[in-house]
Amino acid sequence: MARTLDTPRPASPAAERPVSGRRFRQTAGRQHHAGPLTYVLLVLAAAVSLFPLYWNVVAASHTGERVVAAPAPLLPGSRLFDNLTFAWNQVDMGEALVNTTIVASLVAVSTVLFSTLAGFAFAKLPFRGRTMLLSLVVATMTIPPQLSVIPLYQIVTDLGWVDQLQSVVLPSLVAAFGVFFMRQFLVEALPVELVEAARMDGAHSLRVIWHVVFPVARPAMAVLGMLVFVQSWNDFFWPFIALTPDGNPTLQVALAGLGAGNHSVDHAIVLTGALISTVPLLLVFAFLGKHIVGGITAGAVKS
Repeated sequence: MARTLDTPRPASPAAERPVSGRRFRQTAGRQHHAGPLTYVLLVLAAAVSLFPLYWNVVAASHTGERVVAAPAPLLPGSRLFDNLTFAWNQVDMGEALVNTTIVASLVAVSTVLFSTLAGFAFAKLPFRGRTMLLSLVVATMTIPPQLSVIPLYQIVTDLGWVDQLQSVVLPSLVAAFGVFFMRQFLVEALPVELVEAARMDGAHSLRVIWHVVFPVARPAMAVLGMLVFVQSWNDFFWPFIALTPDGNPTLQVALAGLGAGNHSVDHAIVLTGALISTVPLLLVFAFLGKHIVGGITAGAVKS
């Protein structure tokens, strides 16, 4: 009986919790460093991602015959500035840059604004038929844009907007993807108690949106604006139909008539134009990348 009483008893889980908690607190403040393999993989991923841009610069610095010859050139040539000058003067690249900047900026701002308002309504405002309307909005994403080209072009023709920038801007003022994206973000990020508290303090709808919804939705608005701006900058299908290279072209429409010669295409000049159209996007990411990432991380930390 004494031997039974002296037998050590296994520790209970409750007794182990403070130890694990102390261990967690001791390791929580440590800064973990990546190993050499991680840096090798990151360098390889960066090299693979940057290689197309590098080869674009290489191709823009050679002649068209050298670009299509085998093996392909891997080192820069001496014709970069000549090709840049020729591409800039063959089509009105300056006007195309201005037009594309205007179109992409207006589309991005309007899409972010209207998508945030609609996403807030679908996420936090109770009204009849909300689920059905949201389903219809999401269902429109399954319709190919080619199906709406003929009626859209007829409308643009009747309004006299052919070869005008508004024919490209107005059909893209809001996107179903943006509405769904903002709705999904606000469902989790915006507590309904916050909206009710603002209304109890006497805030009207516009003040609630400006002082409550927009600050909470700022990270998602930054991401959506970036995605829409890039998509509108690279859009080709509808601008190529609504605009002409000799009128008010965007960059992609201007590139369609670049490098054309006598029954042949100078691929070096075409890639030079593609390089010109890529540089502004790189500058936008270089100057606004920290702000975009900062907005994303600001909404990623929960108390």
